[in-house]
Amino acid sequence: MVTYPNAKINLGLNVVERRSDGYHNIETVFYPVPLTDILEIVPATDGETTLTTYGNPVDCPPEKNLVMKAYCLLAENYDLPPVNIYLYKHIPDGAGLGGGSSDAAHTLTMLREMFDLDITDQSLAAMAAQLGADCAFFVYNRPMAATGIGDVLQPVEVALQGKVLLLVKPAVAVSTAQAYSRVTPGTPPQWARDVVTWPIQQWDGALANDFEPSVFALHPQLWLIKAALLDAGAHYAAMSGSGSTIYGIFDDVKVAEQASAKFADCATFVLSL
Repeated sequence: MVTYPNAKINLGLNVVERRSDGYHNIETVFYPVPLTDILEIVPATDGETTLTTYGNPVDCPPEKNLVMKAYCLLAENYDLPPVNIYLYKHIPDGAGLGGGSSDAAHTLTMLREMFDLDITDQSLAAMAAQLGADCAFFVYNRPMAATGIGDVLQPVEVALQGKVLLLVKPAVAVSTAQAYSRVTPGTPPQWARDVVTWPIQQWDGALANDFEPSVFALHPQLWLIKAALLDAGAHYAAMSGSGSTIYGIFDDVKVAEQASAKFADCATFVLSL
C-alpha cells in the first residue's frame, strides 16, 4: 500500500503563554499543502519490521524515526504483524512544514486501513499527539485551528482554493528550541482563527507569526525573502512555524513561477491549492 504524506503551512502563529511543564500554549491555523513524501508499507518478507529511507537524507537511525515510533506505538495496543516500510523523503526537514509529523500520522492511518483496525479518527489523533504536537492534525488533514501545544484542533474554513503557493526554503537551519527561547508570549491583538476567515487581501499586518521578529534578527535572509515575495505580488507572505520556510500566496501560477526565479540559491516549490 502506498500513500503520499503531505506538508502543512502555518497561517499565523501566536505564542500565548509558557506552561508549567516547559512547553508553550500556541494558537495557529494548520493548512495542508500538496508537497508530499512517498510512504509504502508491505508485509514483511523476513518476519521483522524494517524502515528504509530514500531521497533527502534522514539524520537519525531507523528506530528513532517517527515512522517507526508510530508503528511501535500502534503495535503496543494492537496485534500488528511485521511490515517493511519504505519512505521517500521529498519535504525538506527542519523547514516548518511538518514532514516528519505527516509521515508518522500517515503511517498510523495506513496501518489502520491495511489491518482493518477499529480506531476512530479521534482515537488515532490522540495517539498521534503522543508522537508530536502537530501529528494529530495530519490524521484529519484539513484546515484546523490549533490551540494547546498544537494538539487541540477545531475545523476552520479558509478560502484559498484556486490560489497558488510558493514555498522558499533557504539553506538556513532554525532551532525550534532557540526560537521559543527568544519569543515573548502574550495575547495577540487578532486571533489567527478569526483572521483566516477574512479576505486574504486583509491578512497582511493582522495575521502574524510571533517567531518572525527574533528569527529574522538571527537570519536576515529570511526577512529579505518575505519582502521579495510581497514585492513580487504575493497577497500574503510569512514564515511557516518556527522556520525556515517562507511562503507567499499568489493568484496566478505564472506570477508565482516568475517569483521563484528570484531564489536560485534556495529550494522552491510552486503548488496549486
